[in-house]
Amino acid sequence: MSEEFTWGLPVIGYLFLAGVGAGALTVSASMFLRGGEGGRGMHVDTARYGALLAPFPIIIGSGLLVLELGSFQAGNWFRFLNLYKVLNLSPMSIGTWLITFTIGVSLVYAYTYVRNAPGLTIEQRYKLRNVVSWLAVPLGIATAVYTGILLGAMPSRPFWNSPILALLFLISALSTGVAAILLLRALFHRAAKEPESERHIVHTGYLLTASDAMLIGFELMAVFLFAMYAQLTIGNVREAVSVLFTGGSLASLFWIVFIVLGLIVPALIEIYYVVPKLLYHREFVIPKGVEIGVAVLVLVGGFTLRYVVVVAGQITGPIGI
Repeated sequence: MSEEFTWGLPVIGYLFLAGVGAGALTVSASMFLRGGEGGRGMHVDTARYGALLAPFPIIIGSGLLVLELGSFQAGNWFRFLNLYKVLNLSPMSIGTWLITFTIGVSLVYAYTYVRNAPGLTIEQRYKLRNVVSWLAVPLGIATAVYTGILLGAMPSRPFWNSPILALLFLISALSTGVAAILLLRALFHRAAKEPESERHIVHTGYLLTASDAMLIGFELMAVFLFAMYAQLTIGNVREAVSVLFTGGSLASLFWIVFIVLGLIVPALIEIYYVVPKLLYHREFVIPKGVEIGVAVLVLVGGFTLRYVVVVAGQITGPIGI
């Protein structure tokens, strides 16, 4: 196995941050559209956290990727602009335009949540938010999927060359997006003055927590499919994926940090608080410290997944095409 690393923490950071931003954008816009009432629905207060967060991880992650590609080296400050000169079906060309449109839409969407936003009346802000939300959902999903396709498009790296990887990254992006929204809400939310508004916020928290538990279940299923696909494939793919099951530092990170701490523990805690509301219609109450802890674990798990995938794809080395 080769120990030469071409892609390091900047690429890992891009995959993680772009996934968090895309997930937060998708979840926030979906919550807004589901809330109804002309943009003043029950979920709008919580959707604001995702809207104001979403652009920044994508922008920072994209900057890390451009940095890794060497565009910021002396004399090459604007070399990344060459990506816009080419229009074809290559992953880099599609990804460049996709990320650009997603950043633009996410910034406009975030602006509609800025109170007293200059240049927009309240009604104009609601109308613009409604239009942009319909663009934000598919763009967020496409960006989350692209982070997996970017790696999967390299057939010479057998670990990455799996159709399940894009699905796994999509589900992880949505889960970490939910976690980021819950974390911001737990840190900055203040109780609403109106009891009805506070009930809406609590109900939204229940829906997000239940959704995250469900997403974690899907993510575990995607991990199983990823491993199963490798086992049913002859030769290099099976050998490459075996680095996660045969011991070593990557196997420990994968099983202990990602699977146990990043998926199973948060899911069990969320289910513990969701089940009384789901089955017995009791009030949903989750301590702020628990909500913060669960969100942090999910985010750590999401970063660990990208780290393991990027490193494993490189230490297993290239093969001839």
